Amino acid sequence: MTVATEIRQSVLERPETALLQLRDVHYTYPDGTKALCGLDLTIAPGEKIALLGPNGAGKSTMLLHLNGVLRAGSGAVYLGAEPINDANIRRVRARVGMVFQDPDDQLFSPTVFDDVAFGPVHMGLDEAEVVRRVTRALEQVGMAGFERRMPHHMSLGQRKRVAIATVLSMSPELLALDEPSAGLDPRARRGLIDLLRALPLAMIVSTHDMPMVADVFPRSVVLAEGRIVYDGDSAELLNDAALLEQYGLERP
Repeated sequence: MTVATEIRQSVLERPETALLQLRDVHYTYPDGTKALCGLDLTIAPGEKIALLGPNGAGKSTMLLHLNGVLRAGSGAVYLGAEPINDANIRRVRARVGMVFQDPDDQLFSPTVFDDVAFGPVHMGLDEAEVVRRVTRALEQVGMAGFERRMPHHMSLGQRKRVAIATVLSMSPELLALDEPSAGLDPRARRGLIDLLRALPLAMIVSTHDMPMVADVFPRSVVLAEGRIVYDGDSAELLNDAALLEQYGLERP
């Protein structure tokens, strides 16, 4: 049994120890498109999970449920033992950080410092703590010294790192990232992979980057037509040519 399997088994035996759970989550968009069809998923503290599947499988929709951007039509999402609802949504979004595919969706301030400080400031933290959090977050993503830079003057890889820092500054327990390596050149991609591997946080990452899956994520979850069709060890998935072919995934 692998370490990833042991972690999952421990949480399944003691669900109260889970970091986050989706329980029979369904979601239909206003135009009638069924995006999620009864998802059940448990994420353990510190677990790193790749979220895979073809375009339109429901990956981004699922990620947006993890911190309440979207709300389940039926079923529920639990952070710890608490269902996500209007009463706790601010605390949920501090604990579950969402990083979008396009960093420009998150970077809107005049300077890097202002962008990374936005979350802590709106948490009501004092100035000294805001500065400490910004400094620490930029150090974690390798962007120390960029505090006064204008984000729109930086490379895509640098902006993606700063976008991750805007979430890290809120001290989350879980990162949800949507296609983080998309559009990066080889050097920036390798730097991102090293960053994700080193971060001591639980994370679930939607991606088509199968070599990154092999490098970083012990567990893989495959979605197809809004349903989970595989949930298990990444190594087993990556060695199953028939399964990869069935769901349009490339072997790294």
